[in-house]
Amino acid sequence: MVMVIKRSIQIVIAVVAIMIGVMDAMAIEEAKYKVVEKDNRFEIRDYAPHILAETIVEGDLEEAGNKAFNRLFRYISGDNRSHTKVAMTAPVSQQPMGEKIKMTAPVEQRRVKENWAVSFMMPSSYTLKTLPEPEDPNITLRQVPARRMAAVRYSGFWTEKRYLRYKSELESWIHERGLTIVGDPIWARYNPPFTPWFLRRNEILIPINAVTD
Repeated sequence: MVMVIKRSIQIVIAVVAIMIGVMDAMAIEEAKYKVVEKDNRFEIRDYAPHILAETIVEGDLEEAGNKAFNRLFRYISGDNRSHTKVAMTAPVSQQPMGEKIKMTAPVEQRRVKENWAVSFMMPSSYTLKTLPEPEDPNITLRQVPARRMAAVRYSGFWTEKRYLRYKSELESWIHERGLTIVGDPIWARYNPPFTPWFLRRNEILIPINAVTD
């Protein structure tokens, strides 16, 4: 009986620790946007300009995301050509190797021919001139202009099956409204891998024409 109680307490502590970690991980800068229209779980958003650190990788949706995440995470953790330390306020900690860059959300992934472009949004306090140059030649920095996006939000596992399901639903919603798709779909993930699947915030974002009349 005592062992059962101890085991139950351990489980409760573990769950609480995970929840605290999840809440801390959510306290990071996110891409700024204004909701133009909302229809149940679908939205039309106007995104502000921002900068991405991006890399192109091969593989299927899930494999590519894991491979690219590690590469990009090394960059924001200090694998760059600057040696100036920047205060780390996000709940991601690591040994400094150079300049640290605060983690933001979401992690974006889109199809590029037979590969995937995976990107991290850079904190708004940086410009292309002030961002440290990546040591890895496979990582590029680029400015993204303001744009209008159709979005659908869902929770759950990071699987290609769920990605394709919600992408199809969003595309159907866009066509039903007479809007025009002007770019490739983006898979956005807002949480770290240790987040319980039922608490994860995932989104499909598709660029659309700015005129909605």
